[in-house]
Amino acid sequence: MFRRLHRTATLLALVAVYLPIPSSLLARVHPDTFHRQAAIVTQGISPSAKPEGYSLRWVPGSGDGRTARVEVSGLSLGALKALQNLRWNLADWKRVLAIYTEQGNSAPASGLPPMLGTYRVQSGIVSFEPQFPLDPGVVYRAEFRPDQLPGSQSAKDARLVAVFKPPAMRQGPRTVVQQIFPSSLTLPENLLKFYVHFSAPMSRGRIYEHIHLRNDAGKEIELPFLEIDEELWDPTMTRLTLFIDPGRIKRGVRPLEEIGPALETGKSYSLLIDSEWKDGAGEPLQTGFEKHFMVAAPDRDPPDPASWKIQAVPSGTREPLRVTFPEPMDHALAQRVIQVVTDSGREFPGEVTLEDQERRWVFVPVNPWRSGTYQLLVPTTIEDLAGNNIGKPFEVDLFEEVQRRLATPTVKLPFEVR
Repeated sequence: MFRRLHRTATLLALVAVYLPIPSSLLARVHPDTFHRQAAIVTQGISPSAKPEGYSLRWVPGSGDGRTARVEVSGLSLGALKALQNLRWNLADWKRVLAIYTEQGNSAPASGLPPMLGTYRVQSGIVSFEPQFPLDPGVVYRAEFRPDQLPGSQSAKDARLVAVFKPPAMRQGPRTVVQQIFPSSLTLPENLLKFYVHFSAPMSRGRIYEHIHLRNDAGKEIELPFLEIDEELWDPTMTRLTLFIDPGRIKRGVRPLEEIGPALETGKSYSLLIDSEWKDGAGEPLQTGFEKHFMVAAPDRDPPDPASWKIQAVPSGTREPLRVTFPEPMDHALAQRVIQVVTDSGREFPGEVTLEDQERRWVFVPVNPWRSGTYQLLVPTTIEDLAGNNIGKPFEVDLFEEVQRRLATPTVKLPFEVR
């Protein structure tokens, strides 16, 4: 019970600070937004009448899901004999049993005739097999009208309806884990989070069943992550933010004292993503992914921008601006929040990447540099791998008194272009 309460309280404290997108946006993304649309079969009855004793169904074929037949059962012996003896043409059959493609409003596509195919009467069942393979993702609607049977006593306009949708085919290669950040092979004992990047949108739900943290002996680490129902995905569903449980990082907190840290200095670990995890199309990953790393001593020192090194760039060029950090920084935040502005305060646009295991920030401007003074704007909320902010260690609220607090939310680092 304590673990559950602790995780809930921790979530409330952390989501607003660390989630790179508004939680309201996540709430609007339905869990099934990216799910594969599997084959569906639904059956209904026209509200105008309820035919008695008949059954209409789709029977999917084997293979890729592009074949299926329609079956009607429950016909009287007299009706079956009549259908076998009559020399009906195609138009006569279509009045009894017709198959259409549907549009988004669940009505037959306007102006399109019924599908071509073969009708049979065999073993007490009327069947229809389409002449051509079914298209993936298209909705097909079968309509059976018993009042059109020879000698029928059914009410006029009585009908049965069954709908079938072959599964959408995958486009392109299978989904893989592209990268896990931090990319460094040595991480601090009080590491705060991982970022898992996928090549295509993933599915929500039960994600922690597919994520494993193991020590060098292959033993699973017990409850290392902050398991929350909300799941911290970006809007594209291709990046997952995975927090180490802060209760196993901060000193003086009960989970750390009773269970111990998730990571221990001097030991090696593996973060594993198993291949059974399904992507947004409902397909398992092409392969699993494994990140090996060693654990170093805890990092409780806040980042200090005064120690960052800015490499000079020449005017008239689009040479990359490189900023070197003395330690790895949080990948998502460093890529997103640092800005370059001109001496007038106007943003100088460009593309940002991180190199050298997140120790180097690289900025390629859209336009050539001009001579003059520029500034690097760094929000104090930027983090290192342990979640320390500029001027504030991650554990400051529990232990250490910060001697120097910044009066502004942004640090400005000037540099010259000549």
